[in-house]
Parts: sequence; C-alpha cells; structure tokens
Amino acid sequence: MSPMIPEDVPDEAPLTYADSFDVPVLFRDGPADKPKRQWRTAKHKEWEPSDGFPAANGWYAPTTTWREIIKAATEVGRDVTPHLQNQPRYAHGELVARVSPLYAYLGAHHVKPRHPVPGAKGRRLTLNPVYEHGTERTAKNAAAYRLGMTMTEWACRSLLGLGQTEHLELGGPIPALRNTFKDPKKVLPDLWGRHEAEEMYWLIEAKGGSVGVGTLRKGWAQLEAGSKILSQYAHRTVLVGASVRPGDDLFLTIDHNLRPGEPPLSLAGSGTGDKAATGTGSLEDRLGSDDDALIGAARAQMLVYLALRSAPSSQLRTVPVPADRTSRHRRYGLTTPLEKDERTLAMRADLRGMALHGESHLLRAQIRSWGVDDFLTCRIPGTEVQLGMSRKLFAACARLHEEDLAIARRTPGLRAEDQPALNQGLSDEAQEVQRLAQRRIFREQQEEIRPRLRDLLRDAYEQGDGSDWRDLLHGPEEPELDLKGDEGLLEAATPETYLAVDRYDLPPMRT
Repeated sequence: MSPMIPEDVPDEAPLTYADSFDVPVLFRDGPADKPKRQWRTAKHKEWEPSDGFPAANGWYAPTTTWREIIKAATEVGRDVTPHLQNQPRYAHGELVARVSPLYAYLGAHHVKPRHPVPGAKGRRLTLNPVYEHGTERTAKNAAAYRLGMTMTEWACRSLLGLGQTEHLELGGPIPALRNTFKDPKKVLPDLWGRHEAEEMYWLIEAKGGSVGVGTLRKGWAQLEAGSKILSQYAHRTVLVGASVRPGDDLFLTIDHNLRPGEPPLSLAGSGTGDKAATGTGSLEDRLGSDDDALIGAARAQMLVYLALRSAPSSQLRTVPVPADRTSRHRRYGLTTPLEKDERTLAMRADLRGMALHGESHLLRAQIRSWGVDDFLTCRIPGTEVQLGMSRKLFAACARLHEEDLAIARRTPGLRAEDQPALNQGLSDEAQEVQRLAQRRIFREQQEEIRPRLRDLLRDAYEQGDGSDWRDLLHGPEEPELDLKGDEGLLEAATPETYLAVDRYDLPPMRT
C-alpha cells in the first residue's frame, strides 16, 4: 500500500451521477480460469430481460441502476431481526453496515469496450482511490464479503428472476432436511431461494473481491455439498463471483448447473412461494392473493419496518405514488425509477398545485380517494439512502413483529432474561454457535405458527389500507406529505416499497 494517493489521481468533487451503468456478466457451466480482461475485449451478447438464465452462455452486459444495487444490499444475508426485537433502533445501524461499504469503496468510470452493446451506458463500477491506496487488508476482506453478497442478490433476483433469498444457516428449503443443512460440520453455500418460473430451488454461493479460480472452486465444493443433501429434488446450483481490482471494471462470473429430481414442495411445505404462480423475482406482485407471499414480503422488509418504526417522528415523511400497483411495470429488475414515470410526475404536479392554491387541507383527507397512495419513508442516518413502504405492508410487518415478540418472550433460550446466563463464560466462538442456535429456534417457531400467521397478516394487510399513518405509528399526528420533488433525489418504487438515493453522492467518475 502506497503512503499516499498518487498525484495523477484527480481530487474532484463528486459528479452528478446518472444512476445507470453496465455490469459485464459471464455465464458458464462451471468454474474456470479468471477471464483476462475479456469484460472489455469480448463481444458481448445483448441482454434480453427474462425470468431465468439466458439461452446461451457467454458474455453479457446488462444495464442496471444504483438503486437496484442498494435494494439488494439492504435485503440479502443473515436475518438479524430476532436480535432486534427489543432494540429496534439498531436496525438503522444494520442498514448502514450493509450500505456504507458500497459507498465507501465503489466508484464509476467511463469505458470504451471493443464491441459496444446497443443501448449500453458506457459506465461501469470500479474501486475508488480510497480502497486502492488507503484501505487495510481486513477492511478489504469485509468489503469483499459485502460486495459478493450484494451483487449475488442483484444477479439472482433483479437479473434472473429468483424469489426471495434466505440464508442457508437456518436450514434449507425442505423441512425434513433442515437438520442436515444445519450440520455445523458441513461447509455449505450461502443462500437458497425458489425460482417460480423454473419451478425449482436454487442453492447459491457468493464470492467477492479479486476472485480467482481457487476461490471459485472452493465455492463450487460448497455447492456440491449442498446439492448432495438436496439431491432428491430438482434444483440449480449457482456460483456468483463479483470480481473487481483497482483500475478495472467490476464484472461477474456466474457458474451454474441444473440438477434433476422431484419437483419442489408446495408452499405449505416450503414457505417460499406458490408453485402455480409465475415468477417475476418479487413476492410483492402476489400479495393481494397469496398469504404466504405476504408473510415472505413482511419478513424480507422487517429490517426496514424496524427502522421506520423507531425513527423520530421529525424524520418521517410520506411520498405520494400512484395507488395502482400495476403502474409500476418493470421490464426487468425489482424497482421502477420514478423520475421518468409520467403518471407519477403528473400526479405530483397536481398535488403541488392544490397545495399552492390553499387546498392542502384536502390532500390528507382525500388523497387516497384520488388514486394516490403515500408511502412512509425516512433517511437512514449515516447514508444517502431513503427507505420506505406502503401502509398495507407496514401494517402486516407490525402484526408479524408482534408475533415475533411473543415467540421471543415465551421460548426458553430466546427470552431476554435468559441471555446473560446462556452466554456467561463462553468464548466468542461458542457465543456465535449459541446465537446461531437461537436464530434457528426462532425460525422454527415462526414456521410452526405459519397457519395462524396467514389469517393474521392478511387481516392486517387489508385493514392497513384504510388506516391513517397516525394510527399505524401510534403517534399524535400524521407525518408530513413531501411534495417538494427534490431534483437531487433518485427515487424508485416496487408495488409496496420505496427507495431513494442522492444522485450527487457517489464518488467521482474516473476517465
């Protein structure tokens, strides 16, 4: 590591960032040698958005947004909500931990590939000078883990249409096999999910950093170990390597393999999606009719719910979006950018006009009768990210939170009063094993009450649509309706969630 950043690296203020960039992706049948800058020189195939893998392996360069990447970062990995039941304000810290390494170490630069793809933006992600010249090895390892998990989530869900992912440490997709998946002696992959369009399970391993063939082969061995456990059922093994080195583009290698077997279990057995439903990569598209999808979405957004629920009222806002969920039609990915959505822009202009003409008192009382919904949002302290959700999903999360609290209070080993005795005298490693056991017990208890949760969350979801935010938040007044239309903010929405980032806050682009 050099003692200082070289003089030829410009010291510039962050530029306005257009939010879109290309991510080179190489699809292969198994781990092979690391490509020799082929992400620049190879002839890339044009990406055709679909609900699954492309018809042919090879290089592609799909375009995505920073918002899609941030959404992946906030949702992937270990479920920490069992340990935030009594201290929900720490949800903000967990979200910072998931997002801040991306802001700290990633930048963007212009590229001129030898064979440009039609419609490509000509911008790609790279490591910034802070990472290259000033970051110690342990911090780089932590950043590599976060980068690998984030880009794997983005690739599997936004790009390939996988449903919600879950960490494999809590057990795999088959109830009868979960104890085998939880065997601490087995080195298993990171994640699993269910792909509705393919009608099969996915086992997924994530690698990040300067990913070489040795690292990929270790990941493939982890997938093989998981595949042996799941051998009776049809599944796909997916190894994602998010590779980046200073001065180079971030690119992905996605090594995959289909494994034949029995079709996946019905939802009642797996708890991850309706076999008859079509897959779009988002549980939210089915919340109106699928009770288990509603449970899954509420669990996936519990971290954001806790952040919203514990935020000071002065930091909460609501943003107007069209109430028609189908208006957020996505050609690909999970989120719909709002800055070019004509329906959203026209609706907000009308609302601002009413406010200017002294009719703001009507907005709060009648906004939903005009086909407008207002999503609750707050900025995550320490980041340039705003997260939020609809009142219907918020109400469902609140009901799920109540049931989670009840589990924690009645289950020996999970109760707060049991914790000091359980951890007394244990080494750090032993405490981690203890925490893992607690998370597994918690998840098993959640699954046991699933039949009852279906009705409870469905009722809460439907009742939330007619509730005021004041009632849902148990506060004295409604949060402020934000009609400013901040030009520095890049907004995106899904049917039930909201995400925004500051367009001026990424590191400068390098030419």
